[in-house]
Parts: sequence; structure tokens; C-alpha cells
Amino acid sequence: MSVYKDTKTNTWKVYYRFTDWQGKTHQSTKRGFSTKREALAWEREQLHKVEADLDMTFESFIDTYTADMKNRLKENTWHTKEHIIRTKLLPYFAKRKMNSIQPKDIIAWQNEMIKCRDKSGEAYSPVYLKTLHNQLSAIFNHAVKFYGLKDNPAAKVGNMGKAKAREMLFWTQEEYKKFSEEMMDKPVSFYAFEMLYWCGIREGELLALTPADFDFDRETVTISKSYQRIGGRDIITDPKTPKSNRTIKMPEFLCEEMQDYMKQLYRISKNDRLFEVTKSYLHHEMDRGAKAAGVKRIRIHDLRHSHISLLIEMGYSAVAIADRVGHESINITYNYAHLFPSTQSDMADKLNQFRKEGANDVIEEQRRA
Repeated sequence: MSVYKDTKTNTWKVYYRFTDWQGKTHQSTKRGFSTKREALAWEREQLHKVEADLDMTFESFIDTYTADMKNRLKENTWHTKEHIIRTKLLPYFAKRKMNSIQPKDIIAWQNEMIKCRDKSGEAYSPVYLKTLHNQLSAIFNHAVKFYGLKDNPAAKVGNMGKAKAREMLFWTQEEYKKFSEEMMDKPVSFYAFEMLYWCGIREGELLALTPADFDFDRETVTISKSYQRIGGRDIITDPKTPKSNRTIKMPEFLCEEMQDYMKQLYRISKNDRLFEVTKSYLHHEMDRGAKAAGVKRIRIHDLRHSHISLLIEMGYSAVAIADRVGHESINITYNYAHLFPSTQSDMADKLNQFRKEGANDVIEEQRRA
């Protein structure tokens, strides 16, 4: 690299070379530095990056981290990660050297996040605080694993917040019936909520559905994709997890409803989205319907909880429910354990009976002897 003064603009510039992933060498120029000192500092930082020297700043390492990770993650996942990096991490750590960030710096940052308030004046939720720390720790883990950082200061400090989300809410079948009746004035809303409640699918899975996903002869709907709106663009991605790829058996009445709905859509093709609405539209309709029906307001995602709780009430096992909703059965058991019928009394009765029968056998043997 070389630093020169541009006499025409009275600024400084840096000529530098770099080698791409194919081993080809390229030359470029970085212009517009007001002083030689700024140009030299930028040149030094680039050398640290090229040599993967962790004397580089946190901001520079983020460039490296981005190059390493962005193409490996789903676009919506990276979008969330990038937002946290840009708004919660870089403002605090940007100019600090990667190899000089200490646990005490992480503690100070955590305290700042705990004190922060959102636009409505509310403190960040424990779940969100935990997410922020996890993102910071992931960056340091990457530096440890691939770039020789001695240890992860965020891991030494430990997390803030907690993983448990707010109380799980759900509607009973009667509450959902009242709500759905209020949705009948808008077909797109009514049929969207019918799919969410009776199939237990996720919001993104609903918004990605096309006519091609339905097999009315077999009474099934196949979940193979998810919809996101990112940067003003409609994005179709794979479902949340590999297990989320599934085929759901639909109740007969729902098949009839969805066939009626598709007949109402003008010249829809097999690969067109059935519900061309936004997530904010569904949230607005949830507000409207819950208020009109006089039922408690729950989240869109709580309709999924409602479906699972209904299946538990009907007596289905965690394994069967997990296959239907695209979960691991252990997650169903853990997250919904309080809804499954208790077997403790039955266990105690059978153990008691087993003990009595064993004692009677001993008495009988003694009598015969």
C-alpha cells in the first residue's frame, strides 16, 4: 500500500492491492482523506484485515465477519443480525481493538443495554436482551474459532436477560369461533385465520402458500417455504427448520373452505400467493376481530399455540403433534407439559397396587412353606 497527496483536491489517497478468493490480485484506490494521518490509519487497518490481525478494530472485524457469514445465512436471519450489529454493537464497540476488549467492557455494554428504552419508553424485554448478548458472543466466538482470538470476553461475563418468553396465550375453540365469525366480512382475513388456527402453521408459512401446495383429493397442504418482507421486497425462503417441511392433513370442512376461497380469486395461477397481504394487515385484523368478539387479544403466533393446545385436549401424543406442526417432540413436551393430562395419580395408584401384589405373593409363599 502507498499513501499520496492529491494536489487537485488537497486530500490524501491510498493505493492498495488485494487478492481475491481465486488468488487474483487487484489494485484499487481509497480517496478523500483530509489528512495524511487519517490515510495512514486506514492503510494500517486494511493491513490488519488482510493479515487477519486482531489488532484491528471491532468495526473492521465486522467487515470480515460479514464476508464470512452473510451468504451462509437466510436473508431474513442476516437482516435481523445486521440490524443488531448496526444499532446495538457498533455504536459501542466500533473503534475498540478486537484483542483489547475485556470482560469489563462487556459488562459496561450490558448495563447500557439494560438501561435503554424503546420508542414507547419501555425497557428491553429479557428475551431481547439475551438475543443482543448472543449476537455479540457469536462474533467473538467466530474470532476465537477462525482468527486466533485468545478467548471470548462475552462468554466470560455470561448472558443477560433470559430465554423464557412471555406467558403463552391461546384461545379455546369457543373463543376462536367468536373471533372467526367477526372475520367473515373479509374473506381473505377469514380464510387466513382458518388456516392458522386449524392447521397450526406459522405466519410466514401461511403467506407463502400457493394453490400448488394443496391436494384436495388427499385433503392435504404441503409446507415447503416461508414468506418474508425485507427491504421492500417479497422474499420466499425455506421454512424455519428442516422439520418444518411437512405435509398436513386438513379437516374436510377446511378443504371445502379453501376451495371456495380459491374460486373467488380472479385468474390465480398455481404458483401465485393465496394471501397477498402483509403481516401488519393480519395484526390489524387480529386487533379488530378480538375487540369485536370480546375475547382477549393474543398474538398471531398464539394461534399456533391454540392449535397445539386443542390437539393436546383431544388426547394426541407429543410425537403426533410435533409431526403436524413441524416441531421436535421434545419441544412439544417441554413447552406444553402443563397442558398434558397429569398421570401422577395414576402412576401412584399402580405403584401402590404393584407393592400390594408383591407383598401378598411373599405372604403366600411363607404360608405354603
